Amino acid sequence: MEQQTPYRIPRSRGPKIAVIGGGHGLSNMLRGLKQYTENISAIVTVADDGGGSGALRQDLGIPAPGDIRNCMEALANTEPLMSQLMSYRFQEGTLAGQSFGNLLLAALNGISPTFDTAVRRMSEVLAITGRVLPVTTADVQLEAQFENGASVTGESKIFYCKKKEDCRITRVRLLPEHPKALPEALAAIQEADMIVLGPGSLYTSIIPNLLVDGIVEAIQQSEALKVYVCNVMTQEGETEQYTAADHIAALFKHSADHLFDLCLVNASPIPKDIAARYAEEGAEMIRYDAARCAALGVELISRPIASVTGGYVRHHPDHLARELILLHAERSVRIAKSRFDLRGDTYQVERKR
Repeated sequence: MEQQTPYRIPRSRGPKIAVIGGGHGLSNMLRGLKQYTENISAIVTVADDGGGSGALRQDLGIPAPGDIRNCMEALANTEPLMSQLMSYRFQEGTLAGQSFGNLLLAALNGISPTFDTAVRRMSEVLAITGRVLPVTTADVQLEAQFENGASVTGESKIFYCKKKEDCRITRVRLLPEHPKALPEALAAIQEADMIVLGPGSLYTSIIPNLLVDGIVEAIQQSEALKVYVCNVMTQEGETEQYTAADHIAALFKHSADHLFDLCLVNASPIPKDIAARYAEEGAEMIRYDAARCAALGVELISRPIASVTGGYVRHHPDHLARELILLHAERSVRIAKSRFDLRGDTYQVERKR
């Protein structure tokens, strides 16, 4: 017989969640989380130097706007026309490939005293749920070092260098090293009920945040539930042949042992034809080596959180958000003791057993 476990909580009183990362994985998760809580703080890397973000960094000397813009679009509460406008990319001329959202953030930076002020003002324009915070406002570059001693500087160059060197990344670092964290980002971590790392590119979206001064210490000092959302597939040019334990070990190597206790992994099956296409590119479904993870002090939580969209395997925004909220409710004493059912601006989340 099917059993259901409901939780009803007003979105305005939903858990305070600090999510740390970058790239499309983070923005995808945010689309789901905003259905359950208004208390979201997205702490986002600014190390990207490719595409439109890279061009604006070079021309205007501002932190990378792309990942921040993606997160604001995901949390926006705007009319469809505004959403289309924010994601619009110019097709020709000197602006070819550049998004309107990046240009708007750059313009706001030009009339604001600081980059984080510009981000806050754009958040107001888009009426976002929660807030988006650059992890630092420093002008940083990402350097990767490889097993054979080679190194490369520039986030956008890491993929190509790894393919050329054909060996694993051993370490990444920010240049200049130890940039100061945005104070609001540290406060968001300290105030959080749950801290979520990922999903996203291991070395270029998640780890760069952990290299910013104060971030790791704030996570360590927090009593929040700490969860790493592992990718579903390995990533070509970054994590070929990596297991879940390899991802966790790399995160700990760049931060501290036992930075988190839980790792959420996908239990949904991947269609054979999709898996075969990924294999042609050297990617595969990440293997969940529970024994090695346990040796690292991390518990694996397996849930059906992925789906195939447009021929690609992605975390399903709704499924991932639901499982995170349920996980918090199950593991948090405070939330577990305050289950209630209210009318109005509430959500209900259920897990079918």
